[in-house]
Amino acid sequence: MTYLILKYLHLIGAIVLIGTGAGIAFFMVMAHRTGNATKIAGVARIVVRADFLFTATAVVAQPITGVLLAREVGYPLTESWIVLSVILYLVIGAFWVPVLVIQMRVRDMAEAADTMHQPLPPQYHRLFWIWFAFGFPAFGAILAILWLMIARPQFSLF
Repeated sequence: MTYLILKYLHLIGAIVLIGTGAGIAFFMVMAHRTGNATKIAGVARIVVRADFLFTATAVVAQPITGVLLAREVGYPLTESWIVLSVILYLVIGAFWVPVLVIQMRVRDMAEAADTMHQPLPPQYHRLFWIWFAFGFPAFGAILAILWLMIARPQFSLF
């Protein structure tokens, strides 16, 4: 029973990470395409909240449920597919933390432009494209982790 609960929680965490990430990306891109500071500011406010509420919660829960699940099943944490998953998870974090900061800065710039009835500043556009670019390696890494969790391939890292 413990195994099923841990597996369920671990899968829910993965679904939240992938789904929230994809949803946030979609809504931010769609808002950006309007060029409307009011819409961008509103979506960015929601995106920042969603990232802190859903993504951050899953980011904390995933390694906890993963370690507990590995222990329950008897997988050593030194298995190559687990080690590679952890490395990829750290890669995701290296992209996600700056993305959080960028989202907050983009939100603030859009709110300021909206309040002052000004166009979005050039820095907004530069930050948006950095944010956009950072999503690709992070999303690719999470898909790779998902495959590693499903396939549990046997290979040697070193």
